[in-house]
Amino acid sequence: MKKHEILADERVSDLRQTTVIGIDIGSRQAKAVLVHGDEIHTSITASGVDSQETAERLIRKIGKQTGIGRNDIAFVVGTGYGRIAIDFEEFPSEVVTEISCHALGSHFLNAGTRTIIDIGGQDSKAIKVDHDNGRVVEFVMNDKCAAGTGRFLEKVAELLDYSLEELGEKALQSRKKLEISSQCVVFAESEVISLKARGERREDIASAIHFASARRVRNLVNRLGLEPELVFSGGVSNNQGMKHALEELIGHPIIQTKIDMVYAGALGAAVFAQRYYEGVRSATKTGVFA
Repeated sequence: MKKHEILADERVSDLRQTTVIGIDIGSRQAKAVLVHGDEIHTSITASGVDSQETAERLIRKIGKQTGIGRNDIAFVVGTGYGRIAIDFEEFPSEVVTEISCHALGSHFLNAGTRTIIDIGGQDSKAIKVDHDNGRVVEFVMNDKCAAGTGRFLEKVAELLDYSLEELGEKALQSRKKLEISSQCVVFAESEVISLKARGERREDIASAIHFASARRVRNLVNRLGLEPELVFSGGVSNNQGMKHALEELIGHPIIQTKIDMVYAGALGAAVFAQRYYEGVRSATKTGVFA
């Protein structure tokens, strides 16, 4: 868990009145962002088979680490792969699509965001954002094939005897350009095995696979149309090999943000939670629910 104090950011003023949580249940990892006063707290865990249990585990974990009790939580918004299975009885709650949450979370962290590359465990997306309000303008996604996703990189890491965390850093140590031509995961894996058998350095193979994956993502961005500023969100956003490959192929730098972009979806969910809470409170004050 990390605590982020971003008092200098005027947009935090929208979140000062209460305590809310955004929960992003991804296919591989689950993230939570708790906003309390002027602080943003983050937590991450592996996604379990039961999305509700995973969400409850995150709430318990972040509550223990912050000292904030369940009774202090005013609203929860769920998003991500497992959002439809989230249901709370003790908190007011809603679910919002991960595309909307990644857009709003990225906008919150960088108001100039216009294009988002979001790479998760099972799919990759390019999202165009209205920089005035963080709303989704348009998006395209690759959900038919695992190439260019976290699961594919995980499989390649196994083939190269690296941990997933090592894979991106090792790719940056490449000294030779190799080509992975296959667009299919199965054939790309066969190419990796062939390159290993040929005696090619693992670092060079790792770099080649990142560039092969990045080319698929670049195609998504090209279909959408790149508009600066560009950010990179999702579970793969911490992979420096992928970031390097994307910047080189797209020809545009990726903006760095104050908070790890793996939490962009959960942060967007937390901002939505604040808005839902404020909407309910305003409606109660004006007698709409009387």
